[in-house]
Amino acid sequence: MELILKEDVQNLGFKDDLVSVKNGYGRNFLIPQGLATLATPSAKKVLAENLRQRAHKEKKVVDAANKVAEALKSLELKIKAKAGAGDKLFGSVTSIDLAAALEKEGHEIDKKFINIQGGTVKRTGPANAFIRLHRDVVVDFPFEVVADK
Repeated sequence: MELILKEDVQNLGFKDDLVSVKNGYGRNFLIPQGLATLATPSAKKVLAENLRQRAHKEKKVVDAANKVAEALKSLELKIKAKAGAGDKLFGSVTSIDLAAALEKEGHEIDKKFINIQGGTVKRTGPANAFIRLHRDVVVDFPFEVVADK
């Protein structure tokens, strides 16, 4: 079944992508949730025209995302967390904590666009995350978790 995505769907595609999925996944989840529509020939033509018109505007958005990416690359971030013996954290540091720390630094990034390697950080020390600013712009963002005294 061919579908046109209305929104970004993790591990499937981005908005306005043409994807092929199994019939049950499309019919029972994507279409009822409003995440996709059927890719009929007329819908494909409308999509092609919309993408052609949006190409110029998209360049400005990509340029803005690249500026934010450069600012993030120069940022050194340390997140404080309560830690016990052997540098093990009480709890963990997640994408929510990283989004809050970035917001304090002046970069408002939604938590769903932050992907920490390994899912969560459970020990103090250096860690790494991937921040998706645009479908074409992904930043490899290193940060450090330090013990809160």
